[in-house]
Amino acid sequence: MVSQISKQAFPRPFLKWAGGKSKLIPQIRIYLPEAQTYKNYYEPFLGGGAVFFHLQPYAAMLTDVNSELIDTYNCVKNNLEELISLLKIHENNHSKEYYYSLRQTLVKTDLEKAARLIYLNKTCFNGLYRVNSKGQFNVPLGRYKNPKICPIELLYSACETLQLAQIRQADFSEVLDYATSSDDFVFFDPPYHPISSTSYFTAYSRNSFTKDDQIRLRDTCAELASRGVKIMVCNSDCQFIKELYTEINFKIFPIKAPRVINSNIKNRGTIHELLITSY
Repeated sequence: MVSQISKQAFPRPFLKWAGGKSKLIPQIRIYLPEAQTYKNYYEPFLGGGAVFFHLQPYAAMLTDVNSELIDTYNCVKNNLEELISLLKIHENNHSKEYYYSLRQTLVKTDLEKAARLIYLNKTCFNGLYRVNSKGQFNVPLGRYKNPKICPIELLYSACETLQLAQIRQADFSEVLDYATSSDDFVFFDPPYHPISSTSYFTAYSRNSFTKDDQIRLRDTCAELASRGVKIMVCNSDCQFIKELYTEINFKIFPIKAPRVINSNIKNRGTIHELLITSY
């Protein structure tokens, strides 16, 4: 099936993802290590995978704690034709009533779950992935006139790019089991440390990413760096994060990012974020 994939669609994320890095690639690219300086790429907070699709590495380990997200990536990689058939059904039946009906439906197979996630992602408010305490997806319908629910060319392109990647559910700290030397590059895009009481959108699992988790991530980065692993971390521009990585002598670079997730359009605009590297 891979040989039939069109080359016209340049590899890029097939999901909308809160905090996704697609629009920041021009800034991130400046600070990426040279491709010839590493052999293995790791992305422990996969999300939309913008940096992975930009780099198109020959060897990659892609992980995330979100099991539905990981199942979706594996379906795109291994069962694309069947997935497209299900997506076309959702696309042909899309309506407000259909959205809320499917949102509360418990589907059984991995393919059904993947098609459901992509459909909800393409039609929900701002592509958010948010679940309640019971693990139920609870984002309202977005306001789209003609959402592209089954982007066939994009899915084919993603499928081809994913063929050389290993994709599995895992906590970010499990990268310590694999990244061991200067041949490895790890890109961390964790849920950002909140800079206000209302900035918790990026915690897409049932359990939010806590302050202790940020410290655990820093410690993971310190251990990787001691092995010579190349590391890049994205996070919010706040004193807590700066102090964490200053303590382990990482380099910190400010970048500007568009803020698009806010119910009040007046509060959208440009915000400052940090790129943090070990090299």
